[in-house]
Amino acid sequence: MRSNDPDAEPAPDGPRLRPLSARSVVLSLLLGTHPPELPARELGRLVESFDLGGSTLRAALSRMVAAGDLRRTDNGYRLSDRLLERQRRQDESVQPRTRPWDGDWELVAVTATGRGPAERAELRTRLTALRLAELREGVWLRPANLDRPLPAALDEVAERGTARPARPAAELAARLWPLDAWADEARDLLGHVGRTGRPAERLTLFAAVVRHLLADPVLPPSLLPAGWPGDALRAAYAEYRRELEGEVRSLVGGS
Repeated sequence: MRSNDPDAEPAPDGPRLRPLSARSVVLSLLLGTHPPELPARELGRLVESFDLGGSTLRAALSRMVAAGDLRRTDNGYRLSDRLLERQRRQDESVQPRTRPWDGDWELVAVTATGRGPAERAELRTRLTALRLAELREGVWLRPANLDRPLPAALDEVAERGTARPARPAAELAARLWPLDAWADEARDLLGHVGRTGRPAERLTLFAAVVRHLLADPVLPPSLLPAGWPGDALRAAYAEYRRELEGEVRSLVGGS
């Protein structure tokens, strides 16, 4: 089920992963639950398999509510509104919506001036999340094969359009994204899926899988290197999500 959370820890002999925390576990479970809400009792029973005790969980939940990550409901906890967009992006990372590619590229040229470093960094984050890549400062593009509109709010800071660059498309894609490096890390993650058994280690591993899928440019197949592992990584994550969803249903349904 998940976990696009900013924490997680290395499985033995596995990829370098971020340290697992109570916050990671809670957000992972809720980000993969639809609707993103769990009763407090069932949430407590679920996190036991991830080596978390009750006092640790209670402290984490209090901090997350105070930080605006969660909302307290009548009988449990729910993702805050600001994290629902994160859940949408995570869901889309598993099943991105695409359309046949006709050769056009999306183009975003940043026109706003006088912005501070924080504003520029925030805009870069937004454009990267849209799976655009920066050709040069202020010029972002990608093949127009994603079935999603660009946010209208971009019109306040940029001009949007389509283009057909003269450079061969596969050559341009290889310049814009580190495709070989992405594929190598994806294969590394896939290689550890079947060798990671403990729940906490599996959650940690699939947290890294989700983060990696969010960085997949989702290019047209004709622009990808041979043997691209994106679909295989998505399938592995989807299977893990079904596994955890089954655990959630069994606990909630049996309570």
